[in-house]
Amino acid sequence: QVQLVESGGGLVQAGGSLRLSCAASGRTFSRYAMGWFRQAPGKEREFIAAISWSGGDTYYADSVKGRFTISRDNAKNTVYLQMNSLKPEDTAVYYCAASYDDISYDYWGQGTQVTVSS
Repeated sequence: QVQLVESGGGLVQAGGSLRLSCAASGRTFSRYAMGWFRQAPGKEREFIAAISWSGGDTYYADSVKGRFTISRDNAKNTVYLQMNSLKPEDTAVYYCAASYDDISYDYWGQGTQVTVSS
């Protein structure tokens, strides 16, 4: 069982930056690949970024590539999403998730709101 708690969301002006954190409980955090997703009002949840259990491999959606960076600290049971050059269209609730088999995500956090004003 893994519990995930996101933090770091808030209101920021376009062009600004935020860093989201996702703290995981349990001693098996390092066995899980981790991902970030987001869901804007009236839209489906979309994949943003993922990182392998070791941190050696990362993946990004085209919409955020070059602006967002995913990283993890297995000693702290935490995964991060550094978001730079934010745009109003980045406004959404951001969720982190854990995947044991690299195929599906088994555990989800409650989400943190990110609002980017123009």
